[in-house]
Amino acid sequence: MKTPEITIAGGSKNPIKVKRFGYGTMRLTGEGIWGEPANRPEALEILKAAIKSGVNFIDTADYYGEDVTNRLIKEALYPYPNDLVICTKVGGARKPDKSWIPFNRPEQLRTSIENNLRTLKIDQITLVHFRIIGHGDVPFQESMGAMFEMQKEGKILHVGVSNVHPDELQTAMDMGDIATVENMYGHGQRNSLKQPWGEETRGGEEVLAICEKNKIPLVPYFSLVNSMPKKDERIASIAKKHNATAAQINLAWLLHRSPWILPIPGTSSLKHFEENMKATEIELSEEDMTFLD
Repeated sequence: MKTPEITIAGGSKNPIKVKRFGYGTMRLTGEGIWGEPANRPEALEILKAAIKSGVNFIDTADYYGEDVTNRLIKEALYPYPNDLVICTKVGGARKPDKSWIPFNRPEQLRTSIENNLRTLKIDQITLVHFRIIGHGDVPFQESMGAMFEMQKEGKILHVGVSNVHPDELQTAMDMGDIATVENMYGHGQRNSLKQPWGEETRGGEEVLAICEKNKIPLVPYFSLVNSMPKKDERIASIAKKHNATAAQINLAWLLHRSPWILPIPGTSSLKHFEENMKATEIELSEEDMTFLD
């Protein structure tokens, strides 16, 4: 399939159209999503290749690295193409022991936004997801209120949410316009999952119907991380039929699952990036999709 476009914040005064296949930068960092990449030149080349391939949606966060992916994006792509949407996340931070902690107080969210603006060298962030991390003591509404306040100030153009349950998504929608939802989602893992480090990652299947009804793009993370380790004979069979890899079929399944899904597969390998892009060329039939489900 040719990569179609998807509209973000279609009901607002500032709708944005992007290709429905983006790139997630988390894997560009060092081991444990910490520090500089093992191969910095290749990391920069992947970002440049993404733009050359037509990708105009890049997902990042200032707590990747820390701040490694933002610095790589600026080095590789600044000045940015006019149609490029750089989507970042706030709500979390890293401790020196590399653990993940909530960073969701209004003043902390503001600090994260300022970090992103400074490192990316921009005056406004086009799209920011507030991500729920761990079990902080700040009420969800308080954090979201801070996000909408910064939107009013012009620091953020569009607000999204990440790692949310349906009730949290509805609460956010009642408070203001929600442009996108970023939840864990893939063929092999569609619902909430308790991770080894204790955090619950909320599934995309649980919010997809709400997203479709309200024309809100669902941006899946961990779309390959949780799907690829599981041997799936259905995926293997369809991959053989289309002369494709299992990863490509997993991504093609997302593209065919709903027109409101915007995959952002990440990788630190230029070869794998090029393979992932070929998933957009795979046409899965209704029979294929029925078989995969």
